[in-house]
Amino acid sequence: MNLTTEQRDQIADEVKRFASDLKLTSDQQEKLQTAFQNARGKLGDYMQEHPNVTRAEIVKEVTSHREQIRQRVVNFLNPDQLKKWDTEVGKAKQFLGQQMGTA
Repeated sequence: MNLTTEQRDQIADEVKRFASDLKLTSDQQEKLQTAFQNARGKLGDYMQEHPNVTRAEIVKEVTSHREQIRQRVVNFLNPDQLKKWDTEVGKAKQFLGQQMGTA
């Protein structure tokens, strides 16, 4: 799926936030941006294939791919950065879990 300008801007903002929090190099930022774009594209494809998908189903789909996403970032984050990444993902899990309970 091709990303809209708004989606690309959202991804760029997320990469900037992670770059600051994790102290990423330029190369790491590019790799993270590519990973986020690929993930967002796959999510867009999933939503097109399932036009009546609920928020809970989207959360479940993203959650089911969490380990694959982690394996991608393991390839370019150092151990300290990976620890911070895991902390951020843990916060997201809590948030998504709360969201699933209300969806």
